[in-house]
Amino acid sequence: MSIRVGIVGISGFGGGEAMRLIAGHPSFELVYAAGEGSAGRRLVELFPGVPPRLAGLVVQKWDPEALPELDVLFASLPTGSSAEGLARVPAGVKIVDIGGDHRYVDGWAYGLADVWPEQMAGQTRVANPGCFPVATLNALAPLLAGKLIEPGNIIIDAKTGISGAGRGGADSRFSYAGSNENLQPYGLLKHTHMPEMATTIERLSGGKADGLVFTPHLVPMTRGVLVTIYARGQATTQQCLDTARQFYADRAFVRVTDQPPQTKWATGSNLSFVSYAADPERNLVMAMGVVDNLGKGAAGQAVQNANLICGLPETAGLEGAPVWP
Repeated sequence: MSIRVGIVGISGFGGGEAMRLIAGHPSFELVYAAGEGSAGRRLVELFPGVPPRLAGLVVQKWDPEALPELDVLFASLPTGSSAEGLARVPAGVKIVDIGGDHRYVDGWAYGLADVWPEQMAGQTRVANPGCFPVATLNALAPLLAGKLIEPGNIIIDAKTGISGAGRGGADSRFSYAGSNENLQPYGLLKHTHMPEMATTIERLSGGKADGLVFTPHLVPMTRGVLVTIYARGQATTQQCLDTARQFYADRAFVRVTDQPPQTKWATGSNLSFVSYAADPERNLVMAMGVVDNLGKGAAGQAVQNANLICGLPETAGLEGAPVWP
């Protein structure tokens, strides 16, 4: 079975990662690529290592009213850039939006694929979670659903590689000179991912996510996200681990580990690693989550969601091992 797919935002990091995964997918056929600055160039000019069958594909200027016949469109555009254009895509084309414009928007399913895979079936419009939220929420979901922690006053300390900022922009923080040998917090108190995480915490727990604190930090590595989360609860470490293993027992991509996870474990993959440490006497539960921000945090989960909405095996095209070292 050949499913015709397209990517808009092909030259960005998320779009390029989606291209890489689709190129090796057993059912997806990339027939359309679109961009702005890259329009008119062949795919091989952007990605010299692209498979020969895709090398001659010419990047088109993004025009939702001039699409070829497609089954699925992946949109990897900066937040604020996709809503208007995607609203004009024909209803018969399924869309997975890797960007941030449609998370918890009416008519769009929130694609937290490892937690709510059954909710993707039959959907035609899916909003991918952000990279920080998926690392955080995959770690928190078992604890919230199992009532092991309180949903309020959760503190999230997050670290990300610089590719999480995308390929565009001229902010010197994301240059080599600005990020090498440096560690810097940003997006304090009002980060764009806060509403998304708070809403999901409340959905999972049935309570209120009052007092949520999220602080991301930029670290000098290319890709990877690690979150360390502090919550209130009386559970033991073993109870947290056992609850998570039961919660994710039939999930292909979530690994529950006894030892704290590392970003290298997930590099180049769609895997999500979670672990826990708890001290009941201090009413403290620590949850840890790791993903590749371009894999599970973006294109990997987008392909996973596309598999689900197309009725394919969830793991199709995503079973490659992480890159090590």
